[in-house]
Amino acid sequence: MFNQAKDQLIWKNGSLIKWDDSNVHILSHTLHYGTGVFEGVRAYNTDNGGAIFRLQDHTARLFDAASKLNIQIPLTADELNKAQIDVLKANNLNEAYIRPIVYLGNESLGIRATDLSVNVAVAAWEWPSYMSPEKKELGLSIIKSSHEQYSNSLHACYKIIGTYINSTMALHEALSKGADEALLLDKNGNISEGSGENIFIVKNGEIYTPKTDYCLNGLTRQSIIQIAKDQNIKVIETNLKYEDLVMADEAFFTGTAVEVTPITSIDSNKIGSGKRGEISHILQQKYSEIVAGKDVAYSSWLTYLD
Repeated sequence: MFNQAKDQLIWKNGSLIKWDDSNVHILSHTLHYGTGVFEGVRAYNTDNGGAIFRLQDHTARLFDAASKLNIQIPLTADELNKAQIDVLKANNLNEAYIRPIVYLGNESLGIRATDLSVNVAVAAWEWPSYMSPEKKELGLSIIKSSHEQYSNSLHACYKIIGTYINSTMALHEALSKGADEALLLDKNGNISEGSGENIFIVKNGEIYTPKTDYCLNGLTRQSIIQIAKDQNIKVIETNLKYEDLVMADEAFFTGTAVEVTPITSIDSNKIGSGKRGEISHILQQKYSEIVAGKDVAYSSWLTYLD
């Protein structure tokens, strides 16, 4: 999953500490009950050095998620943004995956999570590609999971630590069946998302994607919707059924880790031509240009380290 050197540092509660010293107490409330929030952020190497993609937006969502759990983060957004920049610089990383996490202390154990210390940490590591580079061209095989996505919008719309078990089980199920990823449906039988990705389908030159009632409104999702509109490609947010995906001309996942990756089969059914589609390719290339700092029209999405 990641390459980690023993001399790497993690930012924790205002200090940089060695990777192997970044321990959490066994009685942390978060470990037992999942009361915490996190984000997944990417930094990319550009001609002007390292740049973090949509840093302010990721941090804003982290604070919003914490507020939903009545957790008050003991930092300002600017301080947490700086911590993410600092941990990259401390580890000499221009291109990396960044994981900010907020978790509760061990002052007492029980479901009640009041009057507990709030801890904040930021780790970063090299992670060139979540999927193999070949998958960006050849596409992913996925299956419809037997696991339903969480019905509670609180669970679906934020990166809350205790809500990812369905995603984990769905992915494990897919891998055990020889697929690359899973497709989860919501309680109404509509398409929700992958185990950790938003999904889009293309039909007759138009893009369709599920509404965000029961899926994460991912920042990559939001970015791709904006990019597509800027390319004069119509985007429709609507309820989608499994059959819509099977009959699509093309399909793709989006996410911080997966970026833009085509889906070429579902339950052994070929999607479209069974190859990366034209619109998927256009958006994939444009996204790559943007995160590499090669399109000034989207420069506001990048926060440079220097």
